[in-house]
Amino acid sequence: MPRVLDDFRRAQLAIAALFCFLGFQYATWASRLPALKTRLGLSETEVGLLLMACGAGAAASFPLVAYLMKRLGSRSLSLLSALCLVAILLGLSAAPNYPVALLIICADGVAVGCLNVAMNAQGAALEAAYRRTAMTQLHATFSGGSFAAALVASSINTVTSAMTPHFATAAVLLLLLLAYARPRLLADQQNQQEKPAAEQKEESRRRRLTMPSQVTLWLGCAMVFGTVTEGAMNDWSALYMKDVADAPDRLAPLGIAVVSVMMVLARLLGDGWRSRWGDARVVRVGSAVAGTGLALALLVGGVVPALIGFACVGLGIAAVTPCLYVAAAAQGSDALALVATMGTIGLLAGPAVIGFVSGAADLSWGMAVVAASALAVSICTTRIRWNTATQAVSS
Repeated sequence: MPRVLDDFRRAQLAIAALFCFLGFQYATWASRLPALKTRLGLSETEVGLLLMACGAGAAASFPLVAYLMKRLGSRSLSLLSALCLVAILLGLSAAPNYPVALLIICADGVAVGCLNVAMNAQGAALEAAYRRTAMTQLHATFSGGSFAAALVASSINTVTSAMTPHFATAAVLLLLLLAYARPRLLADQQNQQEKPAAEQKEESRRRRLTMPSQVTLWLGCAMVFGTVTEGAMNDWSALYMKDVADAPDRLAPLGIAVVSVMMVLARLLGDGWRSRWGDARVVRVGSAVAGTGLALALLVGGVVPALIGFACVGLGIAAVTPCLYVAAAAQGSDALALVATMGTIGLLAGPAVIGFVSGAADLSWGMAVVAASALAVSICTTRIRWNTATQAVSS
């Protein structure tokens, strides 16, 4: 038993390194957008298109991800896409003009889509192989990577404002993470051997289907609503605090801070919740808490209710996407790729939808859409048959 636990821990830390890698890589170039804007002489619209290109690349990566997952498997695809992201980071620091930067950022989105699916497949395989929950803690390390990237960016900026030294340093750190993860990732053939013959046969049958199953579509819808909730809170909470809740300027950033802190805390604790209550209950109750808490905060109004409502969103929605990734992985690599892509679409479309509703009415109604999205997750997941026969134990 101790040997099995040691093997689990080694694999868990390796996969966590991939999640940290992705958070670090994304936050590194995102933190230098002002410098990139100045160097290339970009307008606000061009910066917006740059961000959109990253999301569009990730959303358009679905056919490629589905193909590469079958051809390479999650381990090889993780390593390949991670190496591409390192090269992309270095290429962005040397981009001579806006069109080249646009192409590089679009390629970044494609590589992010590949790594996102592959590393979540590794996480799901880890849980299946060792019958232990791990996915929510893995997702927490993504936030840890983003935080570490912000610290590195701040430290290097005190020495030089040039992008090339910053991105070169980040590339070295990313390669060290990758070197640590590489020998400890789960081999795909090992993942297959851990599965019963009947499950392997069923997975092969799913892969031959050209149309996604109803379960996959419901998972995709739940993922869209879940990522709409996450993305909208990141983009609109500070503005709601200032314009609607009438918070002073010094308190307005507390909205996103409360959401972020509660999400990290919930993801650190979420695997224990999953072991005790099961993924279905965690997702349904969590999304209901997020939607109901935010709706009540909007009805009451004011700074303190808003912060409590935002805390409910962070606490309730944090474990939703990790659980949905696990459920999608159980349906096969095509389902996982499709559900991940729909999640990217939710992140892209959500803030824009909130902005449209807020423009047509006001931001209170826009945030009401966020609350409704969280509740919609709970409704969608009632149509999903969750696997309770092989309930995992907490890591």
